[in-house]
Amino acid sequence: MANPETLKDHIKETALFSRRIVAAVVVIVLLLGILLARMVYLQVIDHQHYTTLSQNNRVSVLPIAPPRGLIFDRNGIVLAQNQPSFTLELVPEKIDDLQQTLARLAEIIRIEPSDLARFHKLRKRRSAFKAVPLRFRLNEEEVARFSARGHLFPGVEIQARLTRQYPQGALAVHALGYVGRISEEELQSLDSSNYRGTTHIGKTGIEKYYEDQLHGTVGFRRVETSAQGRIIRVLEEQPPVPGLNLYLELDARVQAVAEAALGERRGAVVAIDTRTGGVIALASMPGFDPNPFVNGIDSKAYARLANSREQPLFNRAIRGRYPPGSTIKPLIGLAALEYGVVRRDTRIHCPGWYTLPNDDHRYRDWKKTGHGLMSLRGAIRESCDVYFYDLARQLGIDRFHEYLSRFGLGQRTGIDLFGETRGLLPSREWKRRVKGEAWYPGETLITGIGQGFNLASPLQLAEATATLANGGVRYRPRLAHYFQDQRSGDIRYLAPQESGRVPVDNPDNWRYIIDTMKDVVHNLRGTAHRIARGARYTIAGKTGTAQVFGIKQDEEYVQEDVELHLRDHALFIAFAPIEAPRIAVAVIVENGGSGGGVAAPIARKVLDQFLLGENS
Repeated sequence: MANPETLKDHIKETALFSRRIVAAVVVIVLLLGILLARMVYLQVIDHQHYTTLSQNNRVSVLPIAPPRGLIFDRNGIVLAQNQPSFTLELVPEKIDDLQQTLARLAEIIRIEPSDLARFHKLRKRRSAFKAVPLRFRLNEEEVARFSARGHLFPGVEIQARLTRQYPQGALAVHALGYVGRISEEELQSLDSSNYRGTTHIGKTGIEKYYEDQLHGTVGFRRVETSAQGRIIRVLEEQPPVPGLNLYLELDARVQAVAEAALGERRGAVVAIDTRTGGVIALASMPGFDPNPFVNGIDSKAYARLANSREQPLFNRAIRGRYPPGSTIKPLIGLAALEYGVVRRDTRIHCPGWYTLPNDDHRYRDWKKTGHGLMSLRGAIRESCDVYFYDLARQLGIDRFHEYLSRFGLGQRTGIDLFGETRGLLPSREWKRRVKGEAWYPGETLITGIGQGFNLASPLQLAEATATLANGGVRYRPRLAHYFQDQRSGDIRYLAPQESGRVPVDNPDNWRYIIDTMKDVVHNLRGTAHRIARGARYTIAGKTGTAQVFGIKQDEEYVQEDVELHLRDHALFIAFAPIEAPRIAVAVIVENGGSGGGVAAPIARKVLDQFLLGENS
């Protein structure tokens, strides 16, 4: 007989099973409800959002970099252009053995270690299916050699792109500047939307100052892509807006003459159109070729430039700070006349030295034997230091600073270049603030001959000279003349800008000072009379010699006994023609010695080229 405890309760089991079935069905229904609700939300409520995301997964917007604006001189000579350039590029995804491919490429195309280093650096930042440049600026022979063997290099191709190129080489490099690859730091400050697709930006000079106008506006191409990002087809395209072409006030022919005249010597030449402030020439020598900087100069080549004692990267024209020497004597003479400190017929005796009352220190004249009895006219013509020692003492440092600052000395001119120096026009307040010392009478004397604390750039001297030629009207120096739209041809001129006026109490004083400057060149006793030979126009000028180091009372300066880098700087300022001034020039030759013998002939060549052109 069966044990009742082992008998199953079928009714109870059936009830339990039914409850489990019901619970499972409820869970399933609940999960299906949740799934259905989610589908409704995705397909109906949030349909637009996810449609957009889906569209973006298959449609990409690719930027199209705009062509950079070209740069011309005032006569239409091209100074900066965009030249088609061949670039060797590799697509890593399509190459089985990258190292072997690089080695085989090096057998037919010159590849420097710097090229490889840049290639590997760029490769790490890009997707494997995107091309990475290996060599820029392939020449025609290299392109031909690769084309003949191109089928042996899957994943390697040559692309033609526009590259910035400076056809005149080093000519006016400190004015033009150059473009280079955008750095990580520059990316932080750029308008990312307008610089998508752009790889280069102005680094120095005009290229940097007018970057916004030269760059243009980026375009775009809307393309359909695969899941891996490869382009399937182009859906829409908006071309970029090219940058504006820029025409400069610079005259390439005058610039070339200025640079050739300086030759191997260190120095600068600045020429300004007196009527507008337009910079006709801005030469700083030695210079350098900007083309290697465009796609990245070799580190060794850059080190040679950066570490050179000649400092070819330094823009002496706007950043050089030199004692102006005797070139400021016409301005001091004019100040003395305008303030009534002296008359035109005031004469003093020059024994070759000058002393202050109750002081036995002798302030020497450049002419050891002295000039004898001197008037203001003779003192400027023959550059008598003793006359200007006395003039400075009577004028005083306060009036000296007040008057010369009206000509722009000690201030930035506002030229359209970055990095301009202020120079230094000393004053009591400056010395007290900077050095914590009082001003001494002897310092006024040496300031009166352009020495001491006086410092000016060649550009500032050229601006002051142009202001003197203009009868007190000071224009802001400017390299840019006008912009031109590449598509419409529309032109936007940059009007001359006055930056100040020097009060003219007596116009006869100005004419008198200009006549004395005429004597410097056209009188046989003038310190620059040799450059007047054969001149077909009249020149007003002033020579200058600036000491590099001080000389003790009992010592004598003998140029031949002094090391080259310690010799005096040679300076010259001029404007012409005197009757209707058109051009003002300032020249400095570092350690050149004689202003009349070295700097003045350079200015004459510049004046001839601008005023006479091919007939000079």
